[in-house]
Amino acid sequence: MDFRKSSLSLIMLATGFLNACMPAFEEVEKSAPEYYVPVYSSSLQQDDFPQPERNYLSKEGMELGKTLFFDPELSANGKVSCAGCHLPEKAFSDGLALTNIGVSGSSLHRNSPALFNLAWHDGLFWEGGANDLESMVFGPLTHPDEMAADLNEVLEYINTHEAYPLLFQEAFSSDSITSSTIARSLAQFMRTLISDDSKYDQWKRGEAGLSSEELKGYEVYKEHCSSCHKEGLFTDLSYHNNGLDSSYPDPPELEGLYQGRYRITYKDEDKGAYKTASLRNLSFTAPYMHDGRFANLEQVLDHYETGIKTNETLAPQLENGIVLSATERTQLLAFLNSLNDYNFITNPAYQK
Repeated sequence: MDFRKSSLSLIMLATGFLNACMPAFEEVEKSAPEYYVPVYSSSLQQDDFPQPERNYLSKEGMELGKTLFFDPELSANGKVSCAGCHLPEKAFSDGLALTNIGVSGSSLHRNSPALFNLAWHDGLFWEGGANDLESMVFGPLTHPDEMAADLNEVLEYINTHEAYPLLFQEAFSSDSITSSTIARSLAQFMRTLISDDSKYDQWKRGEAGLSSEELKGYEVYKEHCSSCHKEGLFTDLSYHNNGLDSSYPDPPELEGLYQGRYRITYKDEDKGAYKTASLRNLSFTAPYMHDGRFANLEQVLDHYETGIKTNETLAPQLENGIVLSATERTQLLAFLNSLNDYNFITNPAYQK
């Protein structure tokens, strides 16, 4: 008998038996992600939860995006994460007028916007320069004054990481890790940042009541603020010139940074126009405006009463300013405070 042939036959027989009995680990690892649509309150006044077909929300993708969001190793110096300028306790803003904590240490030209209810936004950044969250991600990730990431180095870091390859495989059912899947996972996490449990929301759902002062402030809001800060999201998702400046200088070295949405559309009517910020969570997101020029809400109301600068593209709603009595101002501030969502800023699902 040829021992070698006999041994080989036994090995092949045993291997076939084991393969037949073993569970299909490969199939388990490559099972489809668990897709879902988040539950959100009727008080947001939104019928649908929009998400692109190429990037449906999954629990695996969201968790991967959350991990990346808090990872400073994505930046050029390994010290700056997305969360560095978007802190959960500040409704994912940073409390600075113009942050300088990026890789370069230089101050940015824009205030770090709060991140919540972004699934319903079809324009991102103060001028709407990104059409969706997937494309928006690359701005802060690669900007030399922010995270200054080299995407090739980021991919090398992720591919050689002890945990990331499996997380990407679970999220996208593929062993291929690309800059696109990085952006898609970060976008998924940011779409889950839903703020809908303030005192106002609880009132709208019949779970709590507003005080008489807050209710009167609600009426002041409806009369003077709701045309641009539409109830529900408390923004009209549009862009307006609210009289911050009388002219819009355009130094060549700044590439039109002071001209508002005009630098995106090149339409004259968009000069000095910026995205309408939501009135939700204002207690956490000071300072205010695209450049953080107002430290508190009193200064904001002062601007709308006496500080509006007339110019050719001023929003028509503001031609006569917003003049409130001392009582109306107090009432309005009381209502605005009812829009603070303390459950949102402490939600463990959004923490590191």
